[in-house]
Amino acid sequence: MKTENRKMNREIIMHTIEPYCPKNAKLLILGTMPSPKSRESGFYYGHPQNRFWKIMAQIYEEAMPKSIEEKKAFLTRNEIALWDVLSSCSIVGASDSSIKDIVYNNLFDITENHSIGAIVTTGKKAGFLYGKHWMNLPITHINLPSTSPANCRMTLEELIQSYRIILNYTRN
Repeated sequence: MKTENRKMNREIIMHTIEPYCPKNAKLLILGTMPSPKSRESGFYYGHPQNRFWKIMAQIYEEAMPKSIEEKKAFLTRNEIALWDVLSSCSIVGASDSSIKDIVYNNLFDITENHSIGAIVTTGKKAGFLYGKHWMNLPITHINLPSTSPANCRMTLEELIQSYRIILNYTRN
């Protein structure tokens, strides 16, 4: 659902992808808000140039999941939940730096009903917003670099090395 503000090409985006949280989840990974490509594909990290799924496959030494069903099976096997910090905002395209008019997701829905041992935020904005609103949540928080194609200053190998820390909180 979106409403356009023609002056700035700003859209009000409502989060339309359900959180993916398997019963065995021990790690919750949060982005800021689904990108237009993710909303179009109907699942998280759906932009073909986003490196999230490549990184996860490398870390867990598995084939890269391609379909939504394969991605969900991957997450379940590896005890990972996915969601976002925000439930709605106004934004220009997929630019996190343009985010305004923030409404937060209720993370208690996941953290109180699962054995989440850590929360990982992907990117500076997700980490900042999480810290601003959820800093008193008594769960370890780790902010990792964005896997977005916009984060071109980090190589795939650098991102893989950064993300290896999540192995401390899941089945491996």
